[in-house]
Amino acid sequence: MPRDESAPSAGSGKPTTKQARAEQRAEKVAAFKKKEAARKRNRRLAIGGGITVAVAAVVAITLAIVLPLSSGGGSTASGPVKLNTVQTWEGLSSQHTAKKVDYRMSPPAGGPHNATWLNCGVYDQPVPNENAVHDLEHGALWFTYNPDEISGGKLDALKKIVPDVYATLSPYPGLDAPMAVSAWGAQIKFSNPENAKVTQFITDYYRSPNAPEPGAPCTGGLDAPGKVS
Repeated sequence: MPRDESAPSAGSGKPTTKQARAEQRAEKVAAFKKKEAARKRNRRLAIGGGITVAVAAVVAITLAIVLPLSSGGGSTASGPVKLNTVQTWEGLSSQHTAKKVDYRMSPPAGGPHNATWLNCGVYDQPVPNENAVHDLEHGALWFTYNPDEISGGKLDALKKIVPDVYATLSPYPGLDAPMAVSAWGAQIKFSNPENAKVTQFITDYYRSPNAPEPGAPCTGGLDAPGKVS
């Protein structure tokens, strides 16, 4: 009679072949379930991470759109002009160019400019931006005013604060303030020439040693149309 391998030998205490196979199947099932659970957990984490990245991307895009619209500084500010407040710009190029320049502030307060400077003085017509900016590079000041708002006695009051040398005065149509004075990398807009902050600006920036070429000439250059003195 053949031996039944599934039956344990007497006194051996070992599991039968059938029991051993059952235990192996149980171990394989447990391992499969564990692996499947890990796979599902990793999938959930990946989905969650993807959602987080997507949300972050949406936030970044929103900020990129909203912040430039709401931020101040330069000529891009959409709110009302702040009078008697000094605005400054850093890292302005002093490269010479023969082309018309689209400046980041209005009136310009530095940046690429024409190789010929404007002869400083009083003008009753608008002067070329690119030549006037060259004056700022030499440490001069550029006083501008909105001709639709400033004339007569108000213009006379503005002329009184303009230095006799190293300064230019000219109308600037479309100026978003009654008056302004610009130096290289700095500007203040105002409505009262006697304001103390305007006086301080002139003290701080007139012939400033911080200009790219302080002390360079403000005469012997270009006389633009409308030069009065």
